[in-house]
Amino acid sequence: MSLVNLTINGKAVTVPSDTKILEAAKQVNVKIPSLCYLHMDDIKFDNHCASCRVCMVSAGGKLVPACGTMVKEGMVVNTNSPDALKYRKNVVELMLSDHPKDCLSCAKSGNCELQDIASELGIRELRFTSGQQSSTPIDTSTKSIVKDHSKCILCRRCETMCNEVQTVSVLSGINRGFGTEVGTFFGVDLADTNCTFCGQCISVCPTGALIEKDNTSLAWDALAQKEKPVMVQTAPAVRVGLGEEFGLEPGSISTGKMVAALKALGFDYVFDTNFAADLTIMEEANEFVNRFVKAEKLPILTSCCPAWVNFMEHEYPDLLDYLSTCKSPQSMFSPIARHYFAEKVLNKKSDEVIIMSIMPCVAKKYEVSREELGQDGYLDTDLSLTTRELARMIKEAGIDLANLEETEFDSPLGYSTGAADIFGATGGVLEAALRTAYHDITNEEAPSLDFEVVRGMNGIKESSLEINGHTINVAAASSLGNARKLMDELRAGTCKYHVIEIMACPGGCIAGAGQPYHGGDYDKVKARARALYEIDANKTHRLSHTNPDIKKLYEDFLGERGGHMAHKLLHTEYYDKSNIYGESKLTAEAEC
Repeated sequence: MSLVNLTINGKAVTVPSDTKILEAAKQVNVKIPSLCYLHMDDIKFDNHCASCRVCMVSAGGKLVPACGTMVKEGMVVNTNSPDALKYRKNVVELMLSDHPKDCLSCAKSGNCELQDIASELGIRELRFTSGQQSSTPIDTSTKSIVKDHSKCILCRRCETMCNEVQTVSVLSGINRGFGTEVGTFFGVDLADTNCTFCGQCISVCPTGALIEKDNTSLAWDALAQKEKPVMVQTAPAVRVGLGEEFGLEPGSISTGKMVAALKALGFDYVFDTNFAADLTIMEEANEFVNRFVKAEKLPILTSCCPAWVNFMEHEYPDLLDYLSTCKSPQSMFSPIARHYFAEKVLNKKSDEVIIMSIMPCVAKKYEVSREELGQDGYLDTDLSLTTRELARMIKEAGIDLANLEETEFDSPLGYSTGAADIFGATGGVLEAALRTAYHDITNEEAPSLDFEVVRGMNGIKESSLEINGHTINVAAASSLGNARKLMDELRAGTCKYHVIEIMACPGGCIAGAGQPYHGGDYDKVKARARALYEIDANKTHRLSHTNPDIKKLYEDFLGERGGHMAHKLLHTEYYDKSNIYGESKLTAEAEC
């Protein structure tokens, strides 16, 4: 590819010919404000609609959008000419004229890109106040996502993420003129679409138009009551993300401080979802080995990610038999906490405790509401909160996270191996499963516990390994768009893999929609992943089957792996949701 020479604000720069002005400016440390643009090399994502016009610059004697204009040889760019500054400010002022004035109470306050740009441009008063105001009902139909079009600036980031990265295609630009909005087909509620609740639309939304369903008030109510002990479990990705909400560097490990904060908030028992991640590996590796020996239902597909499971139920119901029947770690932990810890340790009935979870994921809010994830008429998990919600509660309580003395998880559901920690990064579940599956097949430990080939941000990672003379082909995919590629191969009969791990969020749970906003900066996400692998490397036990508390759980309560009790509490079933509009998608595709 040829190189192009140009100048930006008097600075010479040489970049490839397919570079946009906005990206070229970064090479010489020139910042151009933007709202609609979102360029992420790590997941090959480029929102190129150039709709907001906040990034207008002077080039070749005219104003052009820096995010939508390619560089040219000899181009002279001025990012702060009087015309560009005036245009930019006018555009933001017009956006604000049709924007709610509830910044103080908005969930995105402090993380709102529109708010930040208005401040940077020195907008201190609203000149346009007499025009028409958008008025659209707030969509609160789902357990996971709240959609408020009145705060939408039509940047189309969510639409691009939903359609091009996740390929779910729930959101689209509809209507014309002042009535234009990013909505659903026929204007139906999100709950009545094939939305997977992955929440990646939330992750890229620059304003408060898309946010998670807030469960903090329900959590405070549960903590205020004294009749039932309140337990909480925390996912692996939370401990390497939470610190960012308190000014710590991305990838800071705050496990002990997180536990101390949860204790300070009033939780009676603070446990680790990692314990259940080890349990997941025990069941999932056992399930894979059984299938591999029988040469049936291969490849086995991981089932830890609820957005991915929902995607399968909507888009590939004919392939549901390939999904592992294992519940996610969240959904394995809660029945163990109810029927083992509550009944056997606390001498309480299973419904005499409250169980919450802290997750990096908004789809977990949906997952806990699934009727099959419960026993005896009640759900196993009472409430799920995101990392951001936990941070808000800690701040609301006036707790100084950075200066808390580190505290250990409670026992026995608080001990885990390094294999569980890496669940939070793409490829982690696969790597953890291979460590134990190798042992199950050979009765020996793998020569190396680090399957580094399935690590990293690549959308699809694949490898092969030899176990007892057998070649095992594996793959790990992150983002539902990449999952679709693999599922299309499986449906076509051309899939070569024996094990496939899928995470709905690009990068895995560390980039979940409930984590601190990364704003498209995947260096933050990589830092979180490195922290998880650091935790794994420093653990005494790094193999799920060596966790002493897991062994004791099987001996005292569950019995054998994959046995009756394990199947009752740790496994689940899935449903065909393809006919959500009254007609099977498979039938419709066949007719087309």
